[in-house]
Amino acid sequence: MNMKTLLILLVLALATIFALVCVLLTRGRAPSACQHQPLGQEDTDDGQSLVFADLSPEEMAQVVRYLRGNLGVQLVDASRAKPSDNCIASVDVQIPAKAEVLRFLDGGGARPPREALAVLYFGNQPDPNVTEYVVGPLPRPVYHRDVTVQKYGGKVPYHRRPVTGKEYVDINALIQRELRKAPRFLAACCESDGTDLAILTTAPRGFKSGDRETWFVLFHSVAGTGYYLSPVGLEVLVDHRDLHVSRWQLRKVFYNGRYFASTGDLEDAFVDNLLDMVRIRKPLAEAVLGSMRPQHPPGSPGPLQYEPQGPRYSVRDNRVTFQGWSIAFGMNPNSGPRLFDIRFRGERIVYELSLQEALALYGSNCPGGMSTRYFDGSFGIGRFAYELVRGLDCPYTATYVDRHYLAESETPKTNQNSLCIFEHDAGLPLRRHFSDSQSFYYGGLRKNTLVIRTVSTLINYDYIWDFMFHGSGAVEVRVHATGYISSSFLHGQGTNYGNRVGPHTLGTMHLHHIHYKVDLDVDGQLNSLETQDMEYELVKDPWSMQNTIERPYLRRERLEREDEAAFPLNTPMPRYLSFASSKPNKWGHPRSYRIQIISFAGEHLPTSSSMERSISWGRYQLAITRRKEEEPTSTSVYNQNDPWTPTVIFADFVDNETITNEDLVAWISVGFLHVPHAEDVPNTVTVGNGVGFFLRPYNYFDEDPSVDSPDSVYFSSEQDAGACGANPLACLSPTAACAPHLSPFRYGGFLNLSLAPPLGGL
Repeated sequence: MNMKTLLILLVLALATIFALVCVLLTRGRAPSACQHQPLGQEDTDDGQSLVFADLSPEEMAQVVRYLRGNLGVQLVDASRAKPSDNCIASVDVQIPAKAEVLRFLDGGGARPPREALAVLYFGNQPDPNVTEYVVGPLPRPVYHRDVTVQKYGGKVPYHRRPVTGKEYVDINALIQRELRKAPRFLAACCESDGTDLAILTTAPRGFKSGDRETWFVLFHSVAGTGYYLSPVGLEVLVDHRDLHVSRWQLRKVFYNGRYFASTGDLEDAFVDNLLDMVRIRKPLAEAVLGSMRPQHPPGSPGPLQYEPQGPRYSVRDNRVTFQGWSIAFGMNPNSGPRLFDIRFRGERIVYELSLQEALALYGSNCPGGMSTRYFDGSFGIGRFAYELVRGLDCPYTATYVDRHYLAESETPKTNQNSLCIFEHDAGLPLRRHFSDSQSFYYGGLRKNTLVIRTVSTLINYDYIWDFMFHGSGAVEVRVHATGYISSSFLHGQGTNYGNRVGPHTLGTMHLHHIHYKVDLDVDGQLNSLETQDMEYELVKDPWSMQNTIERPYLRRERLEREDEAAFPLNTPMPRYLSFASSKPNKWGHPRSYRIQIISFAGEHLPTSSSMERSISWGRYQLAITRRKEEEPTSTSVYNQNDPWTPTVIFADFVDNETITNEDLVAWISVGFLHVPHAEDVPNTVTVGNGVGFFLRPYNYFDEDPSVDSPDSVYFSSEQDAGACGANPLACLSPTAACAPHLSPFRYGGFLNLSLAPPLGGL
């Protein structure tokens, strides 16, 4: 063997030894504590959830293009349209009928055609009206059909249409012209010429069908802070019913407890020294009531929530999956967040879970406040869900999703990062036990939930909408109210309607009532309603017959008809109320889901009120009805401006039909009475201002499904609890090095906004 061959063999031997050493060194090595782990939940959706998906901007644009070319009428962009014009008011997805969807999802049927719902205002017609068209199929529409009569029983009168941004701009111009007729009064009372005053709308608009007269409340406006706490005492009533803007009129003026026919009359009263005027200095930015600017420099950072091995949930298109949960999510521009096809462990629990309406009803001794009943859906709960602030509105590392809408413009708008999804550690055990008898052990499970969140800013109020999914199979729905209170000018007996919170500011009492639709499908579409509650029975002790004992027992009942299952607001209802399947669990009980409501609602508007039927859903804390395609929502955006002849009357849904073994819907009302107080300045806090409900499994499973959670912890006195193999909590130390690299903070929530007068305020 020559030297060259020997060297080659030596090199090969060294390479082989090196390779073997590498294999031995890496064999059995645990994966990095920071390595992204597979989710363990197979994605089997195959795009089925897209049947519920919101429209894309491209689809919206295609619908607009089709309508402009196929309606045979002149259309003006809604952002510029006068009341006497025709325009496209909004475009949203048209969710197919439930039967069609289920044939597709469960029965192998064809995918339903994708369609849009377009709302048009026809002001340039002999009979002005609002018309709704279904347009399809997307993405290249070729047909449209008028569904207005089918949905509402007739054409929608034109006066019921929501007020557009252009209409508010024209109203502002009218108010500014009228204010110029009282220059000396404005200079003396408010240190203003009127142009720097903020103007806030009220609603509804009048006293009878056909009216369109709105009270507008004026405030001092200071850049960078909320004007809602700085009323100047001046309010004006504008009649804007006529289709011709030039014919609109200012009907009435209110100032500090007195009514005047015009701003000219108000000016005359001031000049003649016949006015009880309160001089209000224009507030300075650094001293204005309600400033949210920090009063101290930043301190040390608080706790940071993050996933050491990456998110344990998956978001694909409009669907999120997490530890057995699967949810399709979306956003209605008017009514807000909506979820579909909620499944746990592959079984559908809820077909639809959607916000329907948010009502704010005020009291005051000023005309604007005392007449206000805001139906927030008519303003746009989903449309005004703006970008969320990373690290405050949601965890910094949450998944943020854009939402798109088309309203009051022919150009789609995007609210980027306006919905967030994250796993939340509640800092509380979901369940636990420490055993100190017979044997010594500890067992428990952290309460980790999947959260889907969005926040609607309806001018002064911010509503935080949460949908939470627990490892126990429970769904939790919660809303928190924050933001600024609305206020009136303090005069006379104002404190009969609230509390004084500033020199001239009355925090006006109001109630928040929220309505949800919950289409539960518990082990199938056909369910019945079962209730359980407790009573006491007096019995003789079996072992001591001369004595008695009060024994609690369970009273079970099946409710047969809708009237029995409509529970009036603020009245007792059964503590256990469940949607029950006809199929039993392992222990012979009907597989069921329980509805548990957490609410502190105020009093509903008296049924004698001329506008009560428009919010008749508020009569009930819970109403169970048979599901019908012709009853898709509990209210309508058209109810706000004509509550006296409402387009949708929820009370008519409750008509005593049988509810045994039927496809049922639960309509749930939650809310609270808010009497503003000093601590509502600068902002209302979320603490104590949250309400909602749970959907909880009740004998649906054979045991708590969270026993299968990979996060379970168990160790006994005979084990070394500090050993990673015995206790997963002992494995957490290495993950402390897994703090994520956070992306730079960016925010674009102001991009789609303008400094137009905020007349559309709530």
